[in-house]
Amino acid sequence: MRALFLSGSHGAGLEDAYSDIDFLAAVPANLQGDFVESWRTALGPAGEIVLWRELRGQGSLLINAITESWMRIDVHGLAPARIAGRAKDGLKMLFDDDGIAATLVEGSATTRTDARRLLWQFEEFLRILGLLPLAVGRKEYLNAVTGLFHLRNLLIDLLIEETGAPHRGGALHLNRLITDEQKALLDGLPTAVSNEASTIAAHLAYAAAYLPRARKLAAARGIDWPARFEAATRAHLKTTLAIEMPTTGA
Repeated sequence: MRALFLSGSHGAGLEDAYSDIDFLAAVPANLQGDFVESWRTALGPAGEIVLWRELRGQGSLLINAITESWMRIDVHGLAPARIAGRAKDGLKMLFDDDGIAATLVEGSATTRTDARRLLWQFEEFLRILGLLPLAVGRKEYLNAVTGLFHLRNLLIDLLIEETGAPHRGGALHLNRLITDEQKALLDGLPTAVSNEASTIAAHLAYAAAYLPRARKLAAARGIDWPARFEAATRAHLKTTLAIEMPTTGA
């Protein structure tokens, strides 16, 4: 390693008793194989490792480790050049042999979701809604929970995007990322379905919660709303199930 930083909740100073430990390591691409062995040895004092996973990419490496006491330790290894110029917010330097910290820039470590990704999310929500006739037609009400789960996750992504909260962190950090109004919205939505009526009602409830807010965000970000896809989805649901999706405004 040429440098090592705390990242994640600990790097942002937002850790609690439940946080894992995240590191960002500067590791030349040609030495990442050696780094894997060294990192495992370095984690030895933390306890017996009962889960070890490696994910390698182009010049990057991600290692997830869990010890017998369930201490979670993740490290993201990047070539030094890929760390230079990143935002310093959310990183705490542990050591830095090559002065990489001096190249970090001011600014939030969390940026807004780019327009292409947001458009994909809008379209994905409509696509899942359009699958509702399949669940109803096949009477797959137990499986319909899966579609509802995806709709809920897309709604949560939208709510977080609305608040623009920095340092989103990993799983189970939602409480500090959204407002009380947004929490009340989620709390009032169904999380399970068991028959045709509840399946349809749940999907329409999520559509009513999501679509107006998504349209508003699209307008604010200058993203062309997928109006033709929405119109086709509305017509599809009306033809197959005789139901009307909630309106989303102009």
